[in-house]
Amino acid sequence: MSSIERSLNVKAKPARKRSFLSALVSDYQLWLMILPAIIVIFIFNYIPMYGVQLAFRDFDFTKGITGGKWAGLKYFKQFFNSPMFWPTIVNTFRIAATNIFFGFPAPILLALILHQLRNQRIKEGLQTVVYMPHFISTVVMVAMINIMLSPRTGLVSNLLKSIGLVQPDTNLLGSTKTFVPVYVLTEIWQHCGWNSIIYFAALSTVDQELYDACKIDGANRLQTVRHIEIPALVPTIVILLILNMGNVLNVGFEKVFLMQNSLNLPVSEVISTYVYKIGLISNQFSFGSAVGLFNTSVNFVFLILTNVIAKRLADISLW
Repeated sequence: MSSIERSLNVKAKPARKRSFLSALVSDYQLWLMILPAIIVIFIFNYIPMYGVQLAFRDFDFTKGITGGKWAGLKYFKQFFNSPMFWPTIVNTFRIAATNIFFGFPAPILLALILHQLRNQRIKEGLQTVVYMPHFISTVVMVAMINIMLSPRTGLVSNLLKSIGLVQPDTNLLGSTKTFVPVYVLTEIWQHCGWNSIIYFAALSTVDQELYDACKIDGANRLQTVRHIEIPALVPTIVILLILNMGNVLNVGFEKVFLMQNSLNLPVSEVISTYVYKIGLISNQFSFGSAVGLFNTSVNFVFLILTNVIAKRLADISLW
């Protein structure tokens, strides 16, 4: 056997895994760059987790955050037996599910449509226009919604009534039937453009030779989107879907709270607004902490399940 054959038969030694300390020393410049972010996350995300214990105690102002008698699952049982348990759960799931069903595909479709434009000036102009609503604050956005959907003087409400899409006596801001559509549609309008940026970035990595091959094979634009661009977006879509499912019950507190009124309250009272009212306004801190912890636990379960399903079906996951 020649020396070349012997060298080919020798198995390559597996690369030794670097320890965390050696990786920290060799890549210290990168760690220094992300150190401020780590500090901020630790201070504002991990340290406050110590307050979770309030959900299991009878909070006493005189004893501070660590004081109070141990109550166990008392406040969780109180929430489960509360008449507001099912209404808040149903309202939160309804808004979150509708928002994911219609709002999640919207930036994907927008990215695919704008990516087909050949005129670069028009493309950049449209991108700028659809990005702009994202920078409108929630308070200003709700004020705009109130002005445009006012029953008497609202431009949009009067337009919808004139073309017959809405009954003349319908109050879009106060009806229990229109609250969820108004919330979801305005969410899509405000954030669709901004959320499409990551899909634009994914489309920009597609090899140009694949487009050339499609042209040679005679594929039209729809076939190119189906066989080239959508498969390129699948990993990004799956990862973002997993992350969104981890926040499925975290319906935006500010917008829902500002859009609430006595007429739409039966469908607009969600977990986050209920926690604010019962915990801060009514000074029931332990009960509010229990409801908030329950909300976070459900989100965590959804995150784990979605990650497991995505890993089995598409072999894509967060971990």
